[in-house]
Amino acid sequence: MKKTLITAGVLGAFAVGAHAQSSVTLYGSLDAGIVYVNNIGGSSAWIQNSGSVSNTYFGLRGAEDLGGGLKAIFTLESGFNLNDGTYKGESGFNRKAYVGLKSNTGGTVTLGRQYDSVVDFLSPLSAAGFGYGNNLAAHPFDNDNLGATFPVKNAIKFESLNYDGLKFGGLYGFSNQPGGFANGRAWSVGASYSTGPLNVAAAYLQQNNAGLNATSASKLSAELQRTYGIGANYTYGPAVIGLVWTHSQFDDLSRGPAWATGNQNLRMDNFEINGVYSLTPALALLGSYTFTDGRVTDNYGRSNPRWHTAMLAGDYSLSKRTDIYLATAFQRATGSVGYTPTPTGYAHVANVAAINTLPASSTRNQVAATVGLRHRF
Repeated sequence: MKKTLITAGVLGAFAVGAHAQSSVTLYGSLDAGIVYVNNIGGSSAWIQNSGSVSNTYFGLRGAEDLGGGLKAIFTLESGFNLNDGTYKGESGFNRKAYVGLKSNTGGTVTLGRQYDSVVDFLSPLSAAGFGYGNNLAAHPFDNDNLGATFPVKNAIKFESLNYDGLKFGGLYGFSNQPGGFANGRAWSVGASYSTGPLNVAAAYLQQNNAGLNATSASKLSAELQRTYGIGANYTYGPAVIGLVWTHSQFDDLSRGPAWATGNQNLRMDNFEINGVYSLTPALALLGSYTFTDGRVTDNYGRSNPRWHTAMLAGDYSLSKRTDIYLATAFQRATGSVGYTPTPTGYAHVANVAAINTLPASSTRNQVAATVGLRHRF
C-alpha cells in the first residue's frame, strides 16, 4: 500500500511538472448575422450568413518549454460555416496546421499549412484584414488575399523577433510534385515597422500553378500569380486612418468568376483608404473605400474592368469577447471583363458587382446590409 502511494505521488509530481511547462489553448471566432442584398442574380434576398464581418473558425494552439529560451509550438485551425456546421475548405484543419520551434533569441520556424507574408504583414492594415475584420470590405474576389481566403500547403515559414518595432519573415511552399519542383510552389517575404502611432508594412507573394498549392477556397488561380503591396496606418487619439495599395497579376487564369474562360491574363491594382473612430471605449465606427483598377487580356484583345467598393460599419462591444455590429457595403462595377465569341465576331462581357462573401449581382451595382453578433474565445 505504501509503495502504491509513493508511486502515485511520484507520477503526480511528474504530471504537475509537465503541465507547468506546456499548455494547450482552445480559441476561435464565431460570426453570424442577417444580411439583406438588393441583387443576387437579378433578385433581392434575405440571408442568414456566417462570416459577413469576421471569418468563423476554431483552433488549438500549444507550446512546450524546452528550456534555454526554446519552445516547441503547434497550431491546428479550422474555418467552418456557422449556419450548418460544415467545414470551409478541402480538409478538417483548412486554415492552419503546423508545428515548429520558437526561440527567444532567433525567431520562429514552423512547418505545415500556413498563411503567407501578405496575410501576416499587410492584412492587419486593411479594412478586410485582421486589423478591422470586415469581409464585406475585401477587394474584389479577395484577389490579394488580404482577407485570408487561402493558406499555403507544404510550407516552411520563418518569423523574426521584434527588433525595436521591426519584424520580418518569409515562407516557402514546396510543390511536393515528383519531377516538378517549381510546379505548384509558392514563396513570399514581408516586413513591418511600428514606431509610436505609425505602422508600415510591405509584402510579396508568388505562386506557380497556384491551384496545386493554395486551397480550393482560393477564388482566383493561375499558372503564375504575383501579389505585392505596401500599407501604413496612423493613430491620432481615438482615430486610426490607413492607406493600402496592392497589385495582383494572374497569368493564364485557370480559375475565377464565371467570365474566367482560360487563356486570360488579369491585372488588378487596389487602392484602399480606411479608418476607425472610437466614439467610446465600447462603440466604434469603421469605414473604407477601395478603387480597383483591372485589366484583362485574352485572344480577342484587352478590356478594363473597374470596381468601387465602400463599407461603413458600427460596432458595439458588450464585453471584451462579444460584440454586435451593423454594417453596409456598396459596390459598383464598370467596364468589361474580356470578350466572348459570337457568330459575327465577338462581344464584350459586361462587368458585374460581386461583394465579397456574396453571390454576384446581375447588374453593375450591389448593396448589402447586415446586423450580427460576434463572439471570440
